[in-house]
Amino acid sequence: MRHSSPSFLCGTLACSLTLCAISQAQAYELYSDDSRHLNADMTAVFGLFNSRKNYDGTPGGSSWREGYIKYGLSGDQALAGNGTAYGAFALVSSATWGEGDPSGNTLGSERTTKIEDAYLGWRSGDLFPALGKDGVDISGGRQVVKLGSGFLINDDGPNLGKGPANGTMNRGGAYYLAARHAFDQTALLRLGGKDGLHGSLLWLKSDNRAQAETEVAAGTLDYTAKPGTLGLTWVHGIDVNERWASDAQRQRKGMNVYSVRGEGDAGLPNVSLAFEYAWQDKDSGPEKAWYGEAGYTFADVAWTPKVSYRYTRYSQKWDSLFTGVSGGYGTWLQGEVAGNYTGPFNSNTRIQHVALKATPLENLTLGALYFDFDTVRKSNALNLDARELDVYAEWAVNPHLIITPLIGLYKPKQDATTGGNQVGGNGTNVYSQLTVAVPF
Repeated sequence: MRHSSPSFLCGTLACSLTLCAISQAQAYELYSDDSRHLNADMTAVFGLFNSRKNYDGTPGGSSWREGYIKYGLSGDQALAGNGTAYGAFALVSSATWGEGDPSGNTLGSERTTKIEDAYLGWRSGDLFPALGKDGVDISGGRQVVKLGSGFLINDDGPNLGKGPANGTMNRGGAYYLAARHAFDQTALLRLGGKDGLHGSLLWLKSDNRAQAETEVAAGTLDYTAKPGTLGLTWVHGIDVNERWASDAQRQRKGMNVYSVRGEGDAGLPNVSLAFEYAWQDKDSGPEKAWYGEAGYTFADVAWTPKVSYRYTRYSQKWDSLFTGVSGGYGTWLQGEVAGNYTGPFNSNTRIQHVALKATPLENLTLGALYFDFDTVRKSNALNLDARELDVYAEWAVNPHLIITPLIGLYKPKQDATTGGNQVGGNGTNVYSQLTVAVPF
């Protein structure tokens, strides 16, 4: 049996990655009239994976397969001028086959079916004109919650298998595909719609043992205008389950996190800008993380290419909380190999990232992602200095079939014998995957 990678045991958890193009379940309309709608929702995803190197202490490489099916119902009901009630219920069946992933988080024998979504909500419609359309939105239950760009809270995505902690954190496979995202318990109030001044208050509790079943309260305050959005975020740690918590996760109890963020085009055509600066106030001392990003789309050039650059810095003991895949590859799991299997898992690192994306056909996107990882403090920690290049394609064959191949080249500076964690030398690891999504 494999052992988990040392970086994971230190409590710095890697979340699984799901593709932006397939992260939302599609809907088939079962019934619809002027006041009510009922949809059947289903998405099936399957992936083939191979890594020539491992990061869990075992020699050789890994070949494995993952898959999941999400299926359920969603709907809404107008309440005769008193807003709209809405809700959803869905199950997820997931599995991993083969040797398991190269970080040892899955062993290839994980299988389960569990409830994923189970929530109810109410939107105010035009009841409160001063707050705008649907200016009050209240919901609760088992659902995904995202704040801002997902830098702090995006979802409850780590899907560990039977590898770590003798299988006690097993969620049933599909580690990379991230079969499960919903928080177990939530209460969410959104005020002010999506434009002008708006905000939210929320409480959520995870049932994910990899997250130590963390419970938090949070709030946001945003102002959105045509040039973009400026916002503030506050997160307060209420409790963790001591049985499952690492030393780092125990710091979440009583911790306060604050951030200022922004994104938009600043009124400049074809420009995209984003930033967030966050700091954590906890017993072990303050920690900071921030990023700045700028991109430009060549709208008048063939294939409409877009190029972007981002710099990110996480301090030595930064807690990545509930971050996850927010806007496609690289947000906020940076690098397909580094972000999922090797680390640095959004802690103790500086990352430079360059992305290039082009659309040769309406249903075909090609992309390349480059990452340079620089460990901030190398004493008493793994040296995870590395470079990674990922090249991918997203092909929407039709509305019910999406094929996404990807090749990753990962070159660490050190290996497992010299302070890193790649087994078998620090040569370039060739990583490949092919995912097929069938949304209905």
